Amino acid sequence: MNGKRVLAWLFAVAAVYDGLLGAAFLVACGRLFEWYAVTPPNHPGYVQFSAALLLVFAVMFAAIARQPVRNRGLIPYGILLKVSYCAVVFYRGRILGVAVKSYLPNYREFYEARQFTPADAAFS
Repeated sequence: MNGKRVLAWLFAVAAVYDGLLGAAFLVACGRLFEWYAVTPPNHPGYVQFSAALLLVFAVMFAAIARQPVRNRGLIPYGILLKVSYCAVVFYRGRILGVAVKSYLPNYREFYEARQFTPADAAFS
């Protein structure tokens, strides 16, 4: 499989994933929170905005998947969106390390510990 085909396949998978997730949360967010027994946010706009963004990302990923060369300017944005919950340390063009989000804030407006499990607890 050549590089263009692999790239197109990866972005097609990202398009489908983000599209399905965005549509599900846009249409049935209340049912999803209820089904997974998760307390929903205090305003549905928080979920609807995120769902709309996922749909926009899905369109962008689909455009890249269809024509990777023509839409190569979008590829860095797509990669940045997928690693946005990670910290990557670069030095002289080399990646020295990657750290995924593991400490969940649980104060004032942050309620992530209510909905997610920290990485260290998930693997212990």
